[in-house]
Amino acid sequence: MTQLNTELQELIAEMERRRAKVEAGGGPERQAKQREGGKLTARERLEALLDPGSFLELSTLVEHGRNRLMEGVEAPGEGVVTGRGTIHGRQVFVFSQDFTVLGGSLGKMNAAKVTKVMDLAAKTGCPVIGLNDSAGARIQEGVDSLSGYGEIFYRNAVYSGSVPQISAILGPCAGGAVYSPALTDFIVMSRGSSYMFITGPEVIKSVTREEVTFDGLGGADVHTRKSGVAHLAYDGDEAVLAGIRHLLTYLPQNAREEPPAQPCTDPIDRPTPRLLEIVTPDQRKPYAMHDVIRELVDEGSFLELQPDWAKNMVCGFARLGGRSVGIVANNPRVMAGTLNIDASDKAARFIRTCDCYNIPILTLVDVTGFLPGVAQEHAGIIRHGAKMLYAYAEATVPKITLITRKSYGGAYLAMNSRDMGADVVYAWPTAAVAVMGAEGAANIVYRREISRSENPEATRAAKIAEYKEAFDNPYVAAAKGYIDDVIPIEDTRRRLIQTFEMLRGKEETRPYKKHGNIPL
Repeated sequence: MTQLNTELQELIAEMERRRAKVEAGGGPERQAKQREGGKLTARERLEALLDPGSFLELSTLVEHGRNRLMEGVEAPGEGVVTGRGTIHGRQVFVFSQDFTVLGGSLGKMNAAKVTKVMDLAAKTGCPVIGLNDSAGARIQEGVDSLSGYGEIFYRNAVYSGSVPQISAILGPCAGGAVYSPALTDFIVMSRGSSYMFITGPEVIKSVTREEVTFDGLGGADVHTRKSGVAHLAYDGDEAVLAGIRHLLTYLPQNAREEPPAQPCTDPIDRPTPRLLEIVTPDQRKPYAMHDVIRELVDEGSFLELQPDWAKNMVCGFARLGGRSVGIVANNPRVMAGTLNIDASDKAARFIRTCDCYNIPILTLVDVTGFLPGVAQEHAGIIRHGAKMLYAYAEATVPKITLITRKSYGGAYLAMNSRDMGADVVYAWPTAAVAVMGAEGAANIVYRREISRSENPEATRAAKIAEYKEAFDNPYVAAAKGYIDDVIPIEDTRRRLIQTFEMLRGKEETRPYKKHGNIPL
């Protein structure tokens, strides 16, 4: 018996030794260097992201495939920590790249660990979260590392719209490695310590002679302000991980479920008289659409996505009566809220994300039209604007449109008019719906009368007033059924919550097809 106990103790000791080696990652020195750079280690990140004590590690003892270049190379845990845990009590699957082990580089078995948790996430209907901090493909493994990336990309695409996929960029993410995050639903970056790019500064300098820093080429500010690649950015790992925890509160576990409802302490019938001070009927005076949104939604619930990119379009999640909604809104303070290429792309992607995950959409309209100009036309505003039309028409979630002020031309349709599939359309008394504004329309329609008049300016003023009365108001559209009701501004919150509740059981089918062909 003593002999057996001794043998068992030796086996247990061997197991513990191997596990301890994996848990140590690249060792104390490399972990210390990681922390000196203001970053958490791979396992510390998981502790910050997940509910305490909920992490269950998987594929712990996986080792790299042996080849001549990898002989004698140790890679504890294969440079990535994978498993499951919970966030706010809801199960998620995670992988956290370990930069202290071969720079977190991706080899065949590293990828196998990642794809394992992706497959489990899809099978169990749970979100998958990737914490990216990697030097990229493991050169020593050659095509095997490229194959590993391919297996991840394939799953990113196949599972897209089935379970939420979220990518945190917490360090380097370069070359082919950037495409996995780009294929996920959301990208969240850490300022100052993370970057994403296809080719690095040295390659760019050698090819184009342009000199740029890592941060200037692909840092968080670049991708949240210029490229539109990232959705959110925070200062430091802890803030990024807290941001992901918050983001998940708006999302369901998978495409078959509704988003979780939250307790609502903000009265459903709360009047919104401040909106009377914010919105003016004078179309030449801009107002802050963000203030309108915050007045309407549950207090403190608005989470804006991509707030610093395409600012003429506002997109984000909020709650009405404790339930998640996606908000798409024109911003009159930027470019008069016109639709351009970036705004169209931003809105179309967000609309499709909401539709994937059963999140109702509220569209707030104050738009003069699509941005005119040679640059926009040559860059394909037709194709990009069509993405918005396609996204709204394709979406089967409950859709409410509220016209706060002007809604003109093709942009009236692009902002989810009744004809494009809105379930209910409301307007405020300040709204105006027409092909174009009264001044421009009068100059075209009554051009001859104005030019032949003895007093052209007086005639023009009279014709503008005539056009406003005939078309440039919400009542003509309401009389024709394009607007369901012109509602009191101060009663808007209650109306929206009641209407979304009415639409909760909505079912809508589409003709059979493999998938549509969105104008990419």
